[in-house]
Amino acid sequence: MAKTDFRNGGVRVKNKNPAPIQITAEQILREARDEQAAAYSLIRPPQWQITDPTELDDYREQKRKSFETLIRRDGQTSAGAWANYARWEESQHDHARARSVYERALAAHRNDYTLFLKYAEFEMKNKFANHARNVWERAVAVFPRVSQLWYKYIHMEETVGNFSSARQIFDKWMQWNPHTEAWLSYVRFELRYEEIERARSIFEKLVQCHNKVGAWVRYAEFEKKNGEVAKARNCYERGVKNLVDEEDAEELLVAFAGNRAGYLYEKFIAFERGYGCQQSIEDAILAKKRFQYEDEVQKNPLNYDVWFDYIRLEESVGRREKIREVYERAIANVPPAAEKRFWKRYIYLWISYALYEELDVNDLDRARAVYKECLGLIPHDKFSFSKIWVMAANFEIRQLNVKGARIILGNAIGRAPKGNIFEKYIDLEWRFGNIDRVRKLYEKYLEWSPENASAWINYVRMEIDLQEIDRARAIFEIAISQPALDKPENIWKAYIDYESIMDRERARELFERLLERTKNVKVWISYGEFEACTDKGDNVQDCVDRARKVYQRGMDYFKLYAPELKEERVMLLHHWLKSELSFAAPGAMMPEKIKRRRHVQVEKGKAVYEEYIDYLFPEELQTSKTNLIQAAYAWKKQKIASDSEV
Repeated sequence: MAKTDFRNGGVRVKNKNPAPIQITAEQILREARDEQAAAYSLIRPPQWQITDPTELDDYREQKRKSFETLIRRDGQTSAGAWANYARWEESQHDHARARSVYERALAAHRNDYTLFLKYAEFEMKNKFANHARNVWERAVAVFPRVSQLWYKYIHMEETVGNFSSARQIFDKWMQWNPHTEAWLSYVRFELRYEEIERARSIFEKLVQCHNKVGAWVRYAEFEKKNGEVAKARNCYERGVKNLVDEEDAEELLVAFAGNRAGYLYEKFIAFERGYGCQQSIEDAILAKKRFQYEDEVQKNPLNYDVWFDYIRLEESVGRREKIREVYERAIANVPPAAEKRFWKRYIYLWISYALYEELDVNDLDRARAVYKECLGLIPHDKFSFSKIWVMAANFEIRQLNVKGARIILGNAIGRAPKGNIFEKYIDLEWRFGNIDRVRKLYEKYLEWSPENASAWINYVRMEIDLQEIDRARAIFEIAISQPALDKPENIWKAYIDYESIMDRERARELFERLLERTKNVKVWISYGEFEACTDKGDNVQDCVDRARKVYQRGMDYFKLYAPELKEERVMLLHHWLKSELSFAAPGAMMPEKIKRRRHVQVEKGKAVYEEYIDYLFPEELQTSKTNLIQAAYAWKKQKIASDSEV
């Protein structure tokens, strides 16, 4: 039988038929999740077994102390810690304590309106309507520009049937001249209770506050829907007179024309092409496109792609106020559900708006306000966008406002921690040489995500760059002791590589510790290659002997405890052969590759076999030959006996 040359590559498997048992990607992921859950279950804290009121009081006191400790540690940057504390007190049916926690939280976080939302929802859920009103009043007084607070307040009053109070809240809100959608919400409120005249008076105030095309068109459509054609015509006429911009007036006239608008535009463009100049033709085409976009966003205001096209159209014209108006109208269409998939496209409107104000207009205060309003709008307790936090911090860095960038990144870590936010903050402090801040950030990062192997490695590399050898080793030790890591092999490799340079004896001890955890063939190979490499002052023969011992230990393990792992055993021998080069000892241990057949299944009464590659190691080959000789000897002895009888 010809021997296989393992120096020139691996084994070629000829049977490419699908295996009888198929493993899907879904099954692999499910098994990985189950293993991870099992690993995490090993580090769960013990469950309390409460048997009497005294133990219950002790449990509550200990829990409160843990919350207070957490708040003292990072309560100034994390409103979520306060909210969790209050929710726990609520779960213990201690409403007075929960209310006290919310009050303390508001004192510590005066600029976080989400605490008001949680506080008021707590009062409403427990049917403390007067307490909830008090919270809402304080909230809208502190944050009059946050529409969500007004909406929630009005919704509560309308739910309990207090319509007059809801109307009064709307009136207070309108005094702040909010965006058009707020006025339209007031109109819809009145229409729900068939207060037509009140709705008409609100429209009158709307067109005075927002003298824009959209407001006049909505007013006219309202009158038309109620059968007041003359009043609708009057709205259009008044709008044309009151609009200052000629293009806005033209747009309103097109809306007045109704279904004939497309036809009129075609005629108008044809007229301009025949008798107008190039500029007038371009203006006519632009007006037609603007009308088309207006029609589409009226039909579906949540179609953000149309808003983007509309914005690009206005940016090509270059009228700053018109561009800002379209941006404001676009971002006013907040997704109806607090699910991230609905917000992914919407959030890019805010990004585009902020970049426009910073780069095109160079209005830095307005760009900062856009970032702030966007971050205040996102429901961070349900989901967040780390991209916005990082972009806002980068904006402050470009303005040389390092303190502002630190505040933004600190709030991000407290409210919506993500890996790239930690990394951005760490990079910022590292560039300024604030090593203590960097260490604290790494500690928070690894406390939040202890399974992140790359974070551990980056932390160690920082300490190595600072030549803090003892710190680096201590961090490595903590990392490899973690019960669950996403890529533990990377940490072990980094640790061993580091010690291979610093102290080879320590590296050797690490290999031995790793072999206590796993007997993977790659560990044996790496260990053997490590021993085969000579260092300054090492005797070459000693290195070869140590490497040979490691390879032999690996071979003994696979031979005695894992004989079924023949591929791994061949791989180990292959690497041993490469490291030995001119030594012939391993070559004598190489197995022979043989072709075998095995039964697979029965089809139509016929047995089906498949060929596969197997390996016969020297000791197995010797055993096989011995068995064959013994069988031949027995056969010969039996034949001689039968001949003598004859």
